[in-house]
Amino acid sequence: MTLALIDYGAGNLRSVENALRTAGCDDLAVTADADVVARADRIVLPGVGAFGACADALRGVDGMIAALERRVRGDGVPFLGICVGMQLMATAGEELGIHDGLGWIVGCVRRIEPATIATKVPHMGWNDVVPTRAHPLIEPGEAYFLHSYAFEDDAAGDDVIATTNHAGPVTAAIARDNMIGVQFHPEKSQRYGLALLERFLAWRP
Repeated sequence: MTLALIDYGAGNLRSVENALRTAGCDDLAVTADADVVARADRIVLPGVGAFGACADALRGVDGMIAALERRVRGDGVPFLGICVGMQLMATAGEELGIHDGLGWIVGCVRRIEPATIATKVPHMGWNDVVPTRAHPLIEPGEAYFLHSYAFEDDAAGDDVIATTNHAGPVTAAIARDNMIGVQFHPEKSQRYGLALLERFLAWRP
Protein backbone atom coordinates (compact mmCIF):
# COMPACT_ATOMS: atom_id res chain seq x y z
CA MET A 1 0.00 0.00 0.00
CA THR A 2 1.53 3.30 -1.14
CA LEU A 3 0.49 6.48 0.65
CA ALA A 4 1.12 9.92 -0.86
CA LEU A 5 1.52 12.76 1.63
CA ILE A 6 1.18 15.85 -0.53
CA ASP A 7 3.88 18.50 -0.22
CA TYR A 8 2.62 21.82 -1.56
CA GLY A 9 4.44 24.08 0.88
CA ALA A 10 1.52 24.45 3.27
CA GLY A 11 1.65 21.59 5.74
CA ASN A 12 3.39 20.36 8.87
CA LEU A 13 4.83 17.53 6.83
CA ARG A 14 7.46 16.08 9.17
CA SER A 15 5.06 15.71 12.09
CA VAL A 16 2.35 14.17 9.90
CA GLU A 17 4.87 11.85 8.25
CA ASN A 18 6.18 10.68 11.62
CA ALA A 19 2.66 10.09 12.93
CA LEU A 20 1.70 8.07 9.84
CA ARG A 21 4.82 5.93 10.15
CA THR A 22 4.13 5.39 13.85
CA ALA A 23 0.59 4.35 12.92
CA GLY A 24 2.03 1.64 10.69
CA CYS A 25 2.53 3.14 7.22
CA ASP A 26 5.78 1.73 5.83
CA ASP A 27 5.36 2.80 2.20
CA LEU A 28 4.99 6.58 2.35
CA ALA A 29 6.01 9.19 -0.20
CA VAL A 30 6.18 12.86 0.77
CA THR A 31 5.69 14.29 -2.68
CA ALA A 32 4.90 17.26 -4.89
CA ASP A 33 4.85 14.97 -7.94
CA ALA A 34 1.37 14.59 -9.42
CA ASP A 35 2.38 11.31 -11.08
CA VAL A 36 3.20 9.80 -7.67
CA VAL A 37 -0.18 10.96 -6.34
CA ALA A 38 -1.90 9.48 -9.39
CA ARG A 39 -0.47 6.04 -8.51
CA ALA A 40 -0.99 6.17 -4.74
CA ASP A 41 -3.31 3.79 -2.90
CA ARG A 42 -4.08 6.38 -0.20
CA ILE A 43 -3.69 10.16 -0.14
CA VAL A 44 -3.24 12.59 2.74
CA LEU A 45 -3.53 16.36 2.24
CA PRO A 46 -2.27 18.40 5.21
CA GLY A 47 -2.55 22.16 5.48
CA VAL A 48 -1.48 25.03 7.72
CA GLY A 49 -2.18 28.70 6.99
CA ALA A 50 -4.82 30.75 5.23
CA PHE A 51 -7.37 29.00 2.99
CA GLY A 52 -6.71 31.10 -0.11
CA ALA A 53 -2.93 30.80 0.10
CA CYS A 54 -3.18 27.04 0.54
CA ALA A 55 -5.63 26.72 -2.36
CA ASP A 56 -3.32 28.74 -4.60
CA ALA A 57 -0.31 26.70 -3.55
CA LEU A 58 -2.07 23.41 -4.27
CA ARG A 59 -3.21 24.63 -7.68
CA GLY A 60 0.31 25.86 -8.35
CA VAL A 61 1.69 22.31 -8.32
CA ASP A 62 1.69 21.15 -11.94
CA GLY A 63 -0.95 18.51 -12.56
CA MET A 64 -1.85 18.03 -8.89
CA ILE A 65 -5.55 18.97 -9.06
CA ALA A 66 -6.07 16.68 -12.04
CA ALA A 67 -4.28 13.84 -10.25
CA LEU A 68 -6.42 14.33 -7.14
CA GLU A 69 -9.62 14.45 -9.13
CA ARG A 70 -8.72 11.31 -11.05
CA ARG A 71 -7.48 9.28 -8.10
CA VAL A 72 -9.83 10.44 -5.34
CA ARG A 73 -13.03 11.23 -7.21
CA GLY A 74 -12.54 8.88 -10.13
CA ASP A 75 -10.84 5.83 -8.62
CA GLY A 76 -12.18 6.19 -5.09
CA VAL A 77 -8.94 5.76 -3.16
CA PRO A 78 -9.11 6.68 0.56
CA PHE A 79 -8.39 10.36 1.13
CA LEU A 80 -7.70 12.23 4.38
CA GLY A 81 -7.60 16.02 4.64
CA ILE A 82 -6.07 17.53 7.78
CA CYS A 83 -6.88 21.04 9.10
CA VAL A 84 -6.73 23.35 6.06
CA GLY A 85 -6.40 20.20 3.95
CA MET A 86 -9.89 19.34 5.20
CA GLN A 87 -11.17 22.87 4.57
CA LEU A 88 -10.00 22.70 0.95
CA MET A 89 -12.52 19.91 0.36
CA ALA A 90 -15.26 22.56 0.65
CA THR A 91 -16.86 24.60 -2.11
CA ALA A 92 -15.26 27.83 -0.94
CA GLY A 93 -13.48 29.62 1.89
CA GLU A 94 -13.96 33.16 3.16
CA GLU A 95 -10.58 33.78 4.79
CA LEU A 96 -9.06 37.03 3.46
CA GLY A 97 -11.56 37.12 0.60
CA ILE A 98 -13.62 34.44 -1.10
CA HIS A 99 -11.65 31.58 -2.62
CA ASP A 100 -12.66 28.41 -4.44
CA GLY A 101 -12.00 25.08 -2.77
CA LEU A 102 -11.91 21.67 -4.43
CA GLY A 103 -15.71 21.52 -4.30
CA TRP A 104 -15.84 17.89 -3.15
CA ILE A 105 -18.23 18.61 -0.28
CA VAL A 106 -20.81 21.39 -0.45
CA GLY A 107 -20.14 24.01 2.19
CA CYS A 108 -18.13 27.10 3.01
CA VAL A 109 -15.26 27.70 5.42
CA ARG A 110 -16.09 30.73 7.54
CA ARG A 111 -14.61 32.49 10.56
CA ILE A 112 -15.68 31.04 13.88
CA GLU A 113 -18.19 33.36 15.54
CA PRO A 114 -18.62 32.11 19.12
CA ALA A 115 -21.79 32.83 21.01
CA THR A 116 -19.97 34.61 23.86
CA ILE A 117 -17.47 37.44 23.55
CA ALA A 118 -15.32 35.81 26.22
CA THR A 119 -14.60 32.88 23.91
CA LYS A 120 -11.29 33.34 22.14
CA VAL A 121 -10.56 32.85 18.47
CA PRO A 122 -8.47 31.04 17.32
CA HIS A 123 -9.87 27.88 18.81
CA MET A 124 -6.71 26.37 20.24
CA GLY A 125 -6.00 23.36 22.41
CA TRP A 126 -7.59 20.08 23.38
CA ASN A 127 -11.31 19.64 22.90
CA ASP A 128 -13.88 16.88 22.56
CA VAL A 129 -14.66 15.23 19.23
CA VAL A 130 -18.35 14.33 19.27
CA PRO A 131 -19.63 12.10 16.44
CA THR A 132 -22.92 13.25 14.92
CA ARG A 133 -23.41 10.04 12.95
CA ALA A 134 -21.64 6.71 12.70
CA HIS A 135 -18.44 6.59 10.66
CA PRO A 136 -15.77 3.88 10.79
CA LEU A 137 -12.94 6.36 11.33
CA ILE A 138 -14.39 8.71 13.95
CA GLU A 139 -14.78 7.83 17.60
CA PRO A 140 -15.54 10.02 20.63
CA GLY A 141 -12.46 11.43 22.29
CA GLU A 142 -10.22 14.46 22.68
CA ALA A 143 -8.08 15.96 19.93
CA TYR A 144 -5.88 19.00 19.44
CA PHE A 145 -7.33 21.94 17.49
CA LEU A 146 -5.77 25.13 16.17
CA HIS A 147 -7.94 27.18 13.79
CA SER A 148 -9.94 30.38 13.35
CA TYR A 149 -12.12 29.21 10.45
CA ALA A 150 -14.40 26.20 10.23
CA PHE A 151 -16.50 24.31 7.69
CA GLU A 152 -20.22 25.11 7.56
CA ASP A 153 -22.53 22.72 5.72
CA ASP A 154 -24.50 24.97 3.37
CA ALA A 155 -26.41 22.00 1.95
CA ALA A 156 -27.81 20.94 5.35
CA GLY A 157 -26.75 17.40 4.50
CA ASP A 158 -25.05 14.76 6.59
CA ASP A 159 -21.46 15.40 5.50
CA VAL A 160 -20.55 16.74 8.95
CA ILE A 161 -19.78 13.60 10.95
CA ALA A 162 -18.39 15.16 14.14
CA THR A 163 -18.43 18.46 15.98
CA THR A 164 -16.62 20.06 18.86
CA ASN A 165 -17.83 22.77 21.22
CA HIS A 166 -16.33 26.25 21.25
CA ALA A 167 -19.16 28.29 22.76
CA GLY A 168 -21.36 26.52 20.24
CA PRO A 169 -20.92 23.63 17.80
CA VAL A 170 -17.94 23.75 15.43
CA THR A 171 -17.29 21.19 12.70
CA ALA A 172 -14.61 18.70 13.71
CA ALA A 173 -14.86 16.22 10.81
CA ILE A 174 -16.56 15.84 7.43
CA ALA A 175 -16.86 12.82 5.17
CA ARG A 176 -18.40 11.50 2.00
CA ASP A 177 -17.79 8.15 0.32
CA ASN A 178 -14.00 7.55 0.27
CA MET A 179 -13.14 11.03 1.56
CA ILE A 180 -12.75 12.24 5.14
CA GLY A 181 -11.43 15.48 6.56
CA VAL A 182 -10.62 16.41 10.14
CA GLN A 183 -10.28 19.93 11.49
CA PHE A 184 -8.08 18.80 14.36
CA HIS A 185 -4.47 17.65 14.07
CA PRO A 186 -4.12 13.86 14.42
CA GLU A 187 -0.34 14.22 14.50
CA LYS A 188 -0.65 16.36 17.66
CA SER A 189 -3.49 14.39 19.25
CA GLN A 190 -1.39 11.65 20.82
CA ARG A 191 -3.16 8.30 21.27
CA TYR A 192 -6.47 9.53 19.84
CA GLY A 193 -4.81 10.85 16.69
CA LEU A 194 -2.64 7.78 16.15
CA ALA A 195 -5.69 5.52 16.51
CA LEU A 196 -7.49 7.56 13.85
CA LEU A 197 -4.53 7.25 11.48
CA GLU A 198 -4.39 3.50 12.10
CA ARG A 199 -8.05 3.22 11.16
CA PHE A 200 -7.44 5.31 8.04
CA LEU A 201 -4.61 3.02 6.94
CA ALA A 202 -6.92 0.01 7.26
CA TRP A 203 -10.00 1.70 5.78
CA ARG A 204 -11.70 0.03 2.82
CA PRO A 205 -14.52 2.46 1.86
